[in-house]
Amino acid sequence: MGTHRLICHPDTPSLAVLGINVTLVEDDNDRLLLRWRVDGGSALSLPAYSGSGRAEELWTTTCFEMFVQGDDRAYVEYNFSPSQRWAAYRFPTYRDGRSDEGLSDPPVIDHQQGDRFFVMTVKLPRPVDENLRIGLSAVIEEEGGVKSYWALAHPDGEPDFHDPACFIAALPAPVRS
Repeated sequence: MGTHRLICHPDTPSLAVLGINVTLVEDDNDRLLLRWRVDGGSALSLPAYSGSGRAEELWTTTCFEMFVQGDDRAYVEYNFSPSQRWAAYRFPTYRDGRSDEGLSDPPVIDHQQGDRFFVMTVKLPRPVDENLRIGLSAVIEEEGGVKSYWALAHPDGEPDFHDPACFIAALPAPVRS
């Protein structure tokens, strides 16, 4: 499925992060593996470990996100925190009518941090619909409270990961043997 480069929103420059790439892979068990690699990520402010489970407002600090939209206007937002907390929301239209999205299995979240990088890895059930467009993004909080917003593309104005202009990657139909 490939590797995608995220772009920092021009109004929210990072002090230390040099770039973010996201790799998507489908495994043999109909799960997606997403891996965000943050180069220059040693200054990230990370939430404390909380254990796996749903949580709200994960995007208020370092958080990694995926948006999935089919042929209609509805889309699903996934939030993944280094704390191992996650959220999944369904929106029938742009930022309206939010409800919790059920998952057949909770995501498995892990991360590693080195002197020059941070890697966030997530495994989750693969959406089975065809013709899906996705948006990949990250909210990065650095030491001192500096936040930057990263996505595949940005619409004009303030950062808005929900904007359909951000959903520029394709998620191919599942491979069946």
